[in-house]
Amino acid sequence: MTRKWIILIVVGLIALITASSALYTVAETEQVVITQFGEPIGGAVTGAGLHVKVPFTQEANVFEKRWLEWNGTANQVPTRDKKYIGVETYARWRIADPLLFFQRLRDEMRAQSRLDDIIDGETRNVIAAHNLIEVVRTTNRAFEKEEDVHDKLEEEAVLQMELGRDRITRLILERVSKVVPDYGIELVDVQIQRVNYIESVQAKVFDRMISERKRIADRHRSEGQGKSAEIRGRKERELKVIESEAYRKTQEIMGKGDAEATTIYAAAYNRNRELYKFLKTMDTYKGTVDKESWIVLSTSADALRYLQSSAVQSGSGRPAQ
Repeated sequence: MTRKWIILIVVGLIALITASSALYTVAETEQVVITQFGEPIGGAVTGAGLHVKVPFTQEANVFEKRWLEWNGTANQVPTRDKKYIGVETYARWRIADPLLFFQRLRDEMRAQSRLDDIIDGETRNVIAAHNLIEVVRTTNRAFEKEEDVHDKLEEEAVLQMELGRDRITRLILERVSKVVPDYGIELVDVQIQRVNYIESVQAKVFDRMISERKRIADRHRSEGQGKSAEIRGRKERELKVIESEAYRKTQEIMGKGDAEATTIYAAAYNRNRELYKFLKTMDTYKGTVDKESWIVLSTSADALRYLQSSAVQSGSGRPAQ
């Protein structure tokens, strides 16, 4: 009894292994190529569902049915106008003929490597046949340039393009599309992801940009200094005008004051000439004579006359010193 159960279990395991080896499933996003001893048998299986193959001798090779990504590496490419640039491209492709794909490439890894050679090569050939402006721009829309910026790159950008980036990528796609069907591949799109100068050229471009910006900064600084000098000069001129006007008004006021004083003096002189002379003489004494001063006067001087008069009235009979 025990031996019988062992035999049944062994037979069941063999049947299960055989069934699992004979049956395979295909998903909606997959396609399969059946190989026998490494060689493809029949056409590709593209219908989704459960399928049967010869167990143990045949193998199901599964491939993607969906669109796949291809991302290229940066390549150094000289343009027709001798500009050395780095170009990165990307593409979208799918396995259109699984049987041919298996026969020529076997798997996706080799397909990616082959696309590297084909797409990068055609990209290099197309870009080398056109100027940099064709790779950079898509239209001839006018540039919004900064005022007084004469950078060499912007001067080059003024050139009118003939094709533009869109047409360049279409040329690459057309050329690659003629080659990849031989590998069972369909290419739907190729685009340029990034364009930049190579490192050695970048350093020169950056230096030129820095020197250009410094030149612009120096020009603005010089203009600012000129404006500053102009403002200072205008301020000094206005200040002199104000000072001159103030001086003129001051002189006018002083002149009016002197005229009024003269008028008052004249009126006082006309009312009492002797008193006026006396007062003026006293003012002269006050401004010129002190305790330490000696005055030498002639006998006919008016100042002596008043001093003598003052001495006689005081009874001293001696002239004042």
